[in-house]
Formats: sequence, structure tokens, C-alpha cells
Amino acid sequence: MLTAFARAFKTPDLRKKLLFTLGIIVLYRIGAHVPVPGVNYANVETCMKQAGGNSGLFALVNMFSGGALLQITIFALGIMPYITASIILQLLTVVIPRLEALKKEGQSGQGKITQYTRYLTVALAVLQGTGLVATARSGALFQSCPVASEIVPSDSIFTTITMVICMTAGTCLIMWLGELVTDRGIGNGMSILMFISIAAGFPGALWQIKLTGKLADGWIEFFSVIAVGLAMVALVVFVEQAQRRIPVQYAKRMIGRRSYGGTSTYIPLKVNQAGVIPVIFASSLLYIPALVAQFSGSKAAWATWIATNFTKGNHPVYIVTYFLLIVFFAFFYVAISFNPEEVADNMKKYGGFIPGIRAGRPTAEYLSYVLNRITWPGSLYLGLIALVPTVALVLFNANQNFPFGGTSILIIVGVGLETVKQIESQLQQRNYEGFLR
Repeated sequence: MLTAFARAFKTPDLRKKLLFTLGIIVLYRIGAHVPVPGVNYANVETCMKQAGGNSGLFALVNMFSGGALLQITIFALGIMPYITASIILQLLTVVIPRLEALKKEGQSGQGKITQYTRYLTVALAVLQGTGLVATARSGALFQSCPVASEIVPSDSIFTTITMVICMTAGTCLIMWLGELVTDRGIGNGMSILMFISIAAGFPGALWQIKLTGKLADGWIEFFSVIAVGLAMVALVVFVEQAQRRIPVQYAKRMIGRRSYGGTSTYIPLKVNQAGVIPVIFASSLLYIPALVAQFSGSKAAWATWIATNFTKGNHPVYIVTYFLLIVFFAFFYVAISFNPEEVADNMKKYGGFIPGIRAGRPTAEYLSYVLNRITWPGSLYLGLIALVPTVALVLFNANQNFPFGGTSILIIVGVGLETVKQIESQLQQRNYEGFLR
């Protein structure tokens, strides 16, 4: 990987792309520290120090914003509204025929879907920004902090509108920066910004573990966590690269005087076909009961049961529910993102077939059977990886922002692998000698 980056810096046009991407990253990190007008930043810092990095219910969103959420900066919402809008549009594509037709139109249709994603991102940013302002004003953002209700001193509508507009504009700016990186930089812009947001919290979280450690002044816990992180990265790389290759052969056809087909290829079915989406779905869904109980202020039996079982990440009920939700969403997302019948029809249309399997419906049934078989280990792997922060809570007395959590490692490794692949492919294109030698 380091060799690929070194070679890329030696190539002029790739060096320009890498420097442009680094410039956008610097701008993104600067924006994550610019506070929104109307916020008492001194009170925010007081509450941040008292919380010790434990963001509780808002841990996931705070991680995706690179810590900007709890500081209530202009980039407080981070990339989360765009991620949510993209997932919603992807799910609606299966349900709404119009969106499905646009998806099949190719580049023009995809452009329309991207435009709808932008509009939905703005709407979600307004909604989430309003919710964040209300949460900060009520003091629920830092429950144990005495000055939490004074983070947003003014109750005027003008202040609220100004704060929401600033955070929405910040989200739109992040979306624009991500698209700039995609067009003129290296890799997928949104993924790169997500990568940077998560990686930005690593040094602080690691140092916090060292400060709270008890063995050899915290150094044993510090290096143990790094060792666990490296082992997890190796495991994630191994599983993310694992795939079942289904062989496909194409019959030879004569069209005029030309011969087409007669080639062999394969369909790569990844073990983790769903990626990190099931973990995000499960985490988001588990936040809902706790948020409802928190904002209702009820002392009823149901609210007490939710506060007991779904607020702490190391509770057995929370762990079991989280694991089962990840397994369920892994199968659900694979079912809507990969259509065996469509793949089988396309193969039949172009004269392709799987050796030993008849074309058409038997091919679709075979693909469904294989997909279900490999989704089981993929979903169990996702569930086990996601439970690492829970183990960390018990072993290292770490907070919810444990640096090598399942979601963060999956995203960082996935984005890192794809970016390195893009750099290597571009290097290969520039150094390809073909048949000249």
C-alpha cells in the first residue's frame, strides 16, 4: 500500500489528485471545529471534558461527524444525512417502479437519482439540525453536565433558524466537497470524508484508554488495544476480500461474419455482500427506543425497562437484540440489493449459463441458494465484529467511542482497500506497456 502511494506521488497527474484530495480533507477538518452562531462554546467545552468522550446515545452520529456533533459546529451533522438519503433511495428503488426504471436507464437515470438524493439530504439535514438544536437546548445532549441546558442560551426563533440554516449549509458543503473529490481527486469522495471523520477520533480515544488504564500506568491496556485493532483489521481484510466465484460460460454466436461469445468468466459473490449497512441499520434502530424514553420523561414501567436494557451497551438484552438485528438486516439488504432472477435473465439474454445448471429459473434458484449459504457466515461475522466495543467496555473499561469498534473498522478497511485499488489501477494504466516490448 505504501509503495502504491509512493509511486503515485512520483506521477505528476496522480500527485495533483492526491494533493487536491488532501486539501479538501484539511478544509473538512477545519470546518469541523468552527462553532455554529448562538452556541456558548465555553459551556460545550466544559460538558465535553466532564463527559470524558462518552457520547451515549449520540455515539454513532458523533463518530460519523468526526466529533463535530457534540461540539455543535457547522459540520455537526457530518455526512450522516447523505448516507441516510442514499440508503433510503436505494431501498425505494426496489419499491417504486419509476426509480427502478431510472436505475436501468444508465448514466442519465443515475444522475436523476443522485439529484433526488441531494434534495432528500437537504430535507434530512433540516430535520436533524432542528432536532439537534432542540436536544442541546433541553440539556439532553450532555445529561450529567450542570451547564448542559445553557449550551444554547437564547430561546428565540431567529437563533434556532440561524443555527439550522448554518448546519444545513454545512452538510451541503460537505456533499459538494465529496463530489469534488470524486470528480477531481482519488477515490469516492463521500467515503473518503467518512474515513477521515472516523480516523480523526482514533488518537484521542486511544490516549483516553491509556489515561484510564491501571496496568503499568495504562501502557499495557494501550498496547493491548492496538494489538486487538491490528488483529481485527487483518480479520476484516481477509473476510472483505473473500468471495464465492460462480463460473459462467457464454455460448459462441455468429452475427454476420463475426463470432461473439465463447468466453468464460465468473460472478463474484462476496461473503459480506451487505457491507457495513446492517450495522448502521441495527445501531440506528436500537437508538429509537432509548430516545423515545428519554424525551418522553415518563416514569412508567415500559420507560424504566427501556432505560435499564437499551441504554447500556453491555446489557445482555441489548447485546442479543443488536446481534439478531444485524443478522436480520444482513439478509434483508442482500435480498433487495442482489436480484438472482434479474441476473439469470441477463445471462440467458446474452447466451450465458452456469456449467451443470439450466438457464432461466434453475439458475436463479441456484444463485439464491448460494447467496443464502454465504450470507450466513457473513452476517455472523458482522455481528461478532460489531460486539467488539461491548467486550472493550468490560475488559478495558473503555467508553462507547472505542476506537476499534466494528462499524469504524469495517468502514476504514473498506474505504482504504477501494482507494488503494483505484490508485493501483490508475498506476497500471499509466505504466502499461502492452504489446510494444
